[in-house]
Amino acid sequence: MNKKWAPALLNKALGAIFCCNAIVAQAQYQPPLRPQATAGLPRLGEAGALDLTAERQLGDRIAQHIYRDPDYLDDPALVDYLDAIWQPLLAAAQARGDVPPDLAERFAWKLMPVRDRTVNAFALPGGYLGVHLGLMATVTSADELASVLAHELSHVSQRHISRMVAQQDRQMPWIVGAMILGALAASASKNADIGQAAVVGGQALAAQTQLNFSRDMEREADRVGYNVMTGAGFDGLAFVSMFDKLQQASRLNDDGAFPYLRSHPLTTERMADMRARLPQGSATQVPGRQPAVSPVWHAMMAARAKVLAETDTQRLNAAMGATTAKASTEGWGVQYGAALAALRLKQPAEAWRRVQALLAQPQLEGRGRQAAEWLALEVLVLGDLDAATHAGATAEMRKRALQAPDRASVLWGAQVAIRWGQAALASDRLQTWVADRPGDAAAWHTLSMAWAAQGQTLRAVRAEAEARRAMLDLQGAVDRLRAARDSVRERRDTDHVELSIIDARYRELSQLLREQQAADKAKP
Repeated sequence: MNKKWAPALLNKALGAIFCCNAIVAQAQYQPPLRPQATAGLPRLGEAGALDLTAERQLGDRIAQHIYRDPDYLDDPALVDYLDAIWQPLLAAAQARGDVPPDLAERFAWKLMPVRDRTVNAFALPGGYLGVHLGLMATVTSADELASVLAHELSHVSQRHISRMVAQQDRQMPWIVGAMILGALAASASKNADIGQAAVVGGQALAAQTQLNFSRDMEREADRVGYNVMTGAGFDGLAFVSMFDKLQQASRLNDDGAFPYLRSHPLTTERMADMRARLPQGSATQVPGRQPAVSPVWHAMMAARAKVLAETDTQRLNAAMGATTAKASTEGWGVQYGAALAALRLKQPAEAWRRVQALLAQPQLEGRGRQAAEWLALEVLVLGDLDAATHAGATAEMRKRALQAPDRASVLWGAQVAIRWGQAALASDRLQTWVADRPGDAAAWHTLSMAWAAQGQTLRAVRAEAEARRAMLDLQGAVDRLRAARDSVRERRDTDHVELSIIDARYRELSQLLREQQAADKAKP
């Protein structure tokens, strides 16, 4: 199967999976005209025929293909930013009982950033949520983004995907997923069935305009999501302001830049319901609670999302040329975007000059200053800067980064250390990190680089296998472990302790792979 998916294929896959669910839902679920007509339907909040295990497995399979897509973007800075919004929302949902312990434990609850300029977010089976960079670049505050994430979280916590197939055979979601992913595989590999795949893809794209969830489910996700976001300390007014943005886009005859309008169409009833929930005052945040994301941090990450989603050189040049003398939230966002645009345009010296000018401003504090330091580390990693620049900046930054608790500092600090010939510092910190977070594929990959730089080949291959496992690629993980084991078994200088670890992990993952393959064969 060709690993190079076009960006359009990802959108088709996501739209097709949901629109197929919508077609199933239309056949089985018609919004009642009278209250008494709901007797044969599942109550809101009830799960359908798709149990937790099956839904998670379906989500894993879809996520595995998204991980392979070049538009999937595990950007450390944006992931830390999203996580600062997501974790309070998830904690609030658990505290409210919307996410009971079994659901919290068995679902992934993972955000997947997608390099796409359109304004969109999507919920997948099993607790995976996708967020387009276009959405992050469009919202004016972290609270608005929290409103969207809370809505999507509620689609998952209320088991809407399962309920849409409640009256269908338990295997229907697998059939739908297999059809769509099979069609994409055929299209990507240009085999003899490409015509049929194109037809399926075209139908999927056209069906994106259909209602993905029923109106009752949309209203429920609004109401539950509103309570979740306000319970997490975000301003409920942002729910209404986000609706206003979408309504304005709708009035302007959405030209395709707002897919969220098609998968979650606005109605006057939904908007009125949210406005009615606002208290008489002008704010709905919990008194005394500090915002999870400062305005400065949000401005920088919105600028980052915009620059990373951009593919046009002229617009990147315009972003790099943007200047402002303001020591303000808006001004710091502009300066951050200009520095990142310079780096993307392969002008590391200019990027370094701009990020140093940003760090030189004493008013820049907190997570805003930390975000600027992340960017400085990124320039040191990706930019071909002279040794004097590295010597003058690396030691202090690397030490601070490797000691920090956030993911962006650890990953970029480790890469700077590897590049500066101190891979042992990087591997020591990363081993501690992955011990607590075994599902962090990027951390495992960086650890593999650190061990390779120290000549520890077996450890490097094992770390790369763990990275594949974290991305749900069991076959890739097993293949790497097998190759490592077979290549050194006859050597006298083999690290037998490491080899025993590889053997044990190989047996464990091989068993998981066999179980997965057996489950696939058992499905119609």
